[in-house]
Amino acid sequence: MSTGGAESAAAEAMASEAYLAGAAVWEARELVAELCRHFYLQGWVTGTGGSITVKANDPAVPLAQQLIVMSPSGVQKERMVAEDMYVMSAEGKVISAPVAKPWPYKHPKCSDCAPLFMKSYLMRGAGAVIHSHGMETCMATMLNPGAKEFRISHMEMIKGIKGHGYTDELVIPIIENTPYEYELTDSLAEAIAAYPKATAVLVRNHGIYVWGDSWINAKTQAECYHYLLDAAIKMYQLGIDWTTPEHGPINSAKRLRSVASPGVPNGCHTAKSSKHCVVLDIEGTTTPISFVTDVMFPYARDNVRKHLTSTYDSEETKEDIKLLRIQVEEDLKIGVVGAAPVAPDDAGKEEVISSLVANVEAMIKADRKITSLKQLQGHIWRTGFERKELQGVVFEDVPEALKNWQSQGMKVYIYSSGSREAQRLLFGHTSYGDLRQFLCGFFDTTTGNKREARSYFEISQSLGVDNPSQILFITDVLQEAVAAKSAGFEVIISIRPGNAPLPANHGFRTISSFSEI
Repeated sequence: MSTGGAESAAAEAMASEAYLAGAAVWEARELVAELCRHFYLQGWVTGTGGSITVKANDPAVPLAQQLIVMSPSGVQKERMVAEDMYVMSAEGKVISAPVAKPWPYKHPKCSDCAPLFMKSYLMRGAGAVIHSHGMETCMATMLNPGAKEFRISHMEMIKGIKGHGYTDELVIPIIENTPYEYELTDSLAEAIAAYPKATAVLVRNHGIYVWGDSWINAKTQAECYHYLLDAAIKMYQLGIDWTTPEHGPINSAKRLRSVASPGVPNGCHTAKSSKHCVVLDIEGTTTPISFVTDVMFPYARDNVRKHLTSTYDSEETKEDIKLLRIQVEEDLKIGVVGAAPVAPDDAGKEEVISSLVANVEAMIKADRKITSLKQLQGHIWRTGFERKELQGVVFEDVPEALKNWQSQGMKVYIYSSGSREAQRLLFGHTSYGDLRQFLCGFFDTTTGNKREARSYFEISQSLGVDNPSQILFITDVLQEAVAAKSAGFEVIISIRPGNAPLPANHGFRTISSFSEI
């Protein structure tokens, strides 16, 4: 190593030591101890359960490189002090451990949650993560033992969850518990990747992980999640449906239109027979494939730079950029063609945007089905629809069919590979007006792969039918039809202009218009 290189390394080491011994790390240690005492009183970290971790906030150090302070495992959380904390590098390596205490204290051990916390830091760019064993976080996962998601709508406290408003449906993924905490790591990572809007993951019969860009944000959201989960349990005890906008009686056979809230799709509440549903694909079924390939995708591609430039300082775009950076870093590690380093923030806005545009264009060209790209595309399309530069296209028989199904008491849902936000945008801005009033819900690939029978089983569980055969699924893709049929659905294949040809003797009923049903 040259003299200059040695001096640079020495200076860097000294800076790291100064950071470790500095005020930012010490304040983070004290903060974790204080929060643990507070959450103990809330019942979130009793019996040595639960854990908290925060980044040591030093403005001179980029968030991705900041040191991590983490509470130890198996200790009385309400009695911890600053010296009991572990300090870790941004990559999760322990660089400072607490000194052992005499009996009856246990030998210090870093939190069993550490690998799960690191997933939140690395995949979401979190600034703090809270793991709670609050009773409500455990019981809420028992309300529907087979559900892979917890859903709640039209509750004021939903506004405290990042990216959500009062009328939004809050969706929290649920993963299955395991005998040991570290065994949850992969399933937690899969849930984080599958639900880009989520800031929490529930663990059945166990608890919840909540993250935010700061300890204040994480704490605020954790309090809101606990409130909403507790509310759902109490509503269940009273026979009130927490998942619907009007919060009527659970499993009510009829929901009169007069009690529906303004803006609530009436077809979701006036069903003459609430146990019969239609699930529709979009491309090649309700909408020409050419609209997606020739209009939607090119619009997103052509407006990446414009969108990033005009919204660069917004929280939403900052989150999009954070996800893209994480994806590109992973792509570079495995040698994905077209991946190029993203310029650091201090390189300036234009440099960052140019490097992002190059990566996004490569992702679109490769037609990659990845969360970071889907989320950004959805935000670009939303701008296009709001500015009336885009208009949703559906086949001319679709609006009438939706109206007829509603009048017959049928509930209609969408299941598409496009994000739920993109689905709502398309049906909310058509030449026939807002068709969302005829739709009761939207499913995307966070439910599962459209060519796997398990995904349709999950949908049938969510819709609450007595038998999957009470659901009609319409698609243009044979493999999807086979998967849905395997799950017990009634299936019809849509034959529309531009759709791929079907093999002979496929065995399914076909239609060229919804009017044939």
